[in-house]
Amino acid sequence: MSESTSKYDIEGIELTDDTYTVEQSLVRNKYKAMDAAGNVVLRGKQKMFKLKEKFPFVDADGNEVFEVNAGGIVDIAGNYVLTDSQTGEDVVVLDNDYSILQDTWTIRDAQTEEKLAEINSRGALVTLARNTLPFGNWIPHKYEITDRDGDHVGNIDGQFSLKDRYEITIDDASDVPKEPVVAAAMVIDAIQGN
Repeated sequence: MSESTSKYDIEGIELTDDTYTVEQSLVRNKYKAMDAAGNVVLRGKQKMFKLKEKFPFVDADGNEVFEVNAGGIVDIAGNYVLTDSQTGEDVVVLDNDYSILQDTWTIRDAQTEEKLAEINSRGALVTLARNTLPFGNWIPHKYEITDRDGDHVGNIDGQFSLKDRYEITIDDASDVPKEPVVAAAMVIDAIQGN
């Protein structure tokens, strides 16, 4: 891991694998992330408070490690701040630029707003079908993760199942912070109501 990504470490958790599986509960917007061995490393759920969304994330033992809060009133497009629960520091901002043909999430430095990574939906026709067809939300998400220069870093691939399931593969995370990418996969799914 480079020194530039170490400042985006979250105190209570260390994600070292290159693949993670994110699975949504059947009941509501509750998620768990499992490492390559199938161990739960992170859990998150969506809460609504006064028209704002909040996503607290806990480790496998139930200790709160970080939370993601909506920057404004509930909206499909907007900013979500990831805050380290142990230090109280804002780590990154998840910035959504939504269109009917392309869904783009930018992970930015919380202080400087410098772009660290981008998560883009793959394929305008698939995105259009997901957004417009009846039962379109049953079409699995597929995203590409790129670094600040637009170079490929990994993928988020939705699996066809009753509950949303994503395989996150990070091919080269030397300059992309993993925790925000894994959190973003859960937050993206919850925000888009899938």
